[in-house]
Amino acid sequence: MSKIAFLFSGQGAQYPGMGKSLYEESSAAKKVFDTADKIRSGTSEQCFTGALEELSVTKNTQPCLYCVDLAAARALEEAGIHADFAAGFSLGEVAALTFAGAFSEENGFAFVTKRAEAMQEAAEQNPGAMAAVLKLPNETVEKLCEEFSRVWPVNYNCPGQLVVAGEQEELARFCARVGEEGGKAVPLAVSGGFHSPLMDSAAKKLETALREIPVQKPGLPVYANFTAAPYGEAVRELLVSQVKSPVRWQETVEALAAEGVDTFVECGAGKTLCGLVKKTIKDARIFRVEDIETLKAAVEALKG
Repeated sequence: MSKIAFLFSGQGAQYPGMGKSLYEESSAAKKVFDTADKIRSGTSEQCFTGALEELSVTKNTQPCLYCVDLAAARALEEAGIHADFAAGFSLGEVAALTFAGAFSEENGFAFVTKRAEAMQEAAEQNPGAMAAVLKLPNETVEKLCEEFSRVWPVNYNCPGQLVVAGEQEELARFCARVGEEGGKAVPLAVSGGFHSPLMDSAAKKLETALREIPVQKPGLPVYANFTAAPYGEAVRELLVSQVKSPVRWQETVEALAAEGVDTFVECGAGKTLCGLVKKTIKDARIFRVEDIETLKAAVEALKG
């Protein structure tokens, strides 16, 4: 029997106008944005009319993308499509956990707002950058990172793609070394060295913040970035570790496939995760939902 996993998009997928048609045509999606606006005034307007520059500031990016992620998943549910499993890439993991009931919608949004502020502050205090390394085995990239004191492998995305983070000057030298080894390093449009030790101060702040936020074990299996395995009771601990540790995305997708998942639906802005799944699982059925058109297309295909 076919099993479905909802995948929740991460930072970098943002664009002006995202989520607007879902808000206008799905009552379940509208509720997500309305809840966010009560906690952080203007969030929906920022999604719908904000400029790309504004949306790309971390303290704005994360709350906005969270809303689009969760709104897409709620709209799918409203249309009768239900997930057997869930996973989210970095920021998307908070939306996945909220979708699965680990947080209430209010508390999930409150947490993602605190996460965004803490990560932006850490990035300002410890400036960093990220680059995707292509055409080299992971083992080669890891060895190259060991040549530098402030460069780390952080996002294991799919076969042949490993993202690294580091201090800007060292990362530039690292990228040159990648070229010498026959690989290609592509700088990413992000505002910090996420999922690395440069985020240690953010992790400490979130550890404190999570003590005040009610959390419970998800009602649906949600695969954690930190372990590439389902969350249990230790939701707070894994969320703290996630901010400063690598995202094991390829392993996560492979683990979901091993559980019988053959259909993956990316919920949220863009189609980055669709591409990563396609490169990881050869015969997977892959859909995305980011607006009313893609929602209708996915629902028609999944119900057919």
